Amino acid sequence: MYDRNNNGWITLMGLFVFICSLLFSPAGALAQPKKSRVQQQQQQAQQKQQQGNTSQGGMTQRMQLLYPTAVDMPEEVVWRRDIYRELDLNEEENAGLYDPVEPQGKRLNLFTYVFKLALNGYIPVYEYNLDGNEVLEETAKVDMKTILDNYHIFYEENGGKVKVDNSDIPSAEVKMYYLKECAYFDQANSSFHIKPIAFCPVMLREDDFGGEAAKYPLFWVKYSEVEPFLSRQTVKTSDYNDAAQMTMDDYFTRNKYKGKIYKTANRLGKTLAQIAGNDSTKYSDEQKRIEAELEAFRKNIFGDKEKQDSIDSLANLDPKQLKASKKSSGRQPRTKTEKVKNRRPSSGGSSGGSGAARVSVRRERH
Repeated sequence: MYDRNNNGWITLMGLFVFICSLLFSPAGALAQPKKSRVQQQQQQAQQKQQQGNTSQGGMTQRMQLLYPTAVDMPEEVVWRRDIYRELDLNEEENAGLYDPVEPQGKRLNLFTYVFKLALNGYIPVYEYNLDGNEVLEETAKVDMKTILDNYHIFYEENGGKVKVDNSDIPSAEVKMYYLKECAYFDQANSSFHIKPIAFCPVMLREDDFGGEAAKYPLFWVKYSEVEPFLSRQTVKTSDYNDAAQMTMDDYFTRNKYKGKIYKTANRLGKTLAQIAGNDSTKYSDEQKRIEAELEAFRKNIFGDKEKQDSIDSLANLDPKQLKASKKSSGRQPRTKTEKVKNRRPSSGGSSGGSGAARVSVRRERH
């Protein structure tokens, strides 16, 4: 069967048969699907890696680039003071956090927005301790399902995923927030800052007898973990101009909120209510005293503004004018009567008539 003249033809036929055997063999038929499975596994691994490259609260690297967080407070500062405030949403300055009560398209109020972020696992929430002290660490994280069960919030669970309808989110009952802020002096750039650290939504629920609404603090939210998301939601700042809006992040970082102090970090760990007892006057005096201390510290850092303005105005003067102003400030200005008395009488002039009103001008050398 071997023919030297047909050697080339036989070689081509053999090669063709070999290729066909590879294409139609079971191994060849499975080769392409196997390659597809490898690619699919690589894509899944890449997706998991991207999901794993998240910071606390589930923020992806892309989100960190689009919505960067503010600079953290330096670890070493010469002065700082932790303040706890109570934000009443009935106050005009805080009312924007309550609006809208129910979602209107993409517009959400603060609690609804934070509630959805926590429910979907984008941010963690931390347990509210009975003593009111926050623990913003891994050990204090609480599951949202536990929050829903503890406060009787209706939800549906399907395939391990919890779902809460907008109408079941108790946004209308959250009319207060506890806010922890830190006032500190940064000696690196000689600047005074007030930075929010964490906040806690407080639900107000009336009992069946129509008495005073009871306060139910739900959970703590670490501000640095929710801050990138707050850059994507706006809050209204006026009842008369719907266009007057700013991001929720700007609202907090620029300290546009208004809240009464109910606690400061102290060595005994007491709140103002514990310090004042049942004396409401003493409670109010303590709040005013702390506010005055903060304002006094800020003024002492930067000095008296009027005095600083006067110094700056002198510095802007011409050196000759500044020298002349210093000389003139050392002498008391003479009155017009004294000038007339000290003036020498002119020769040949009379003491009466129009000659008395004449003034001789003496030219001085400069």
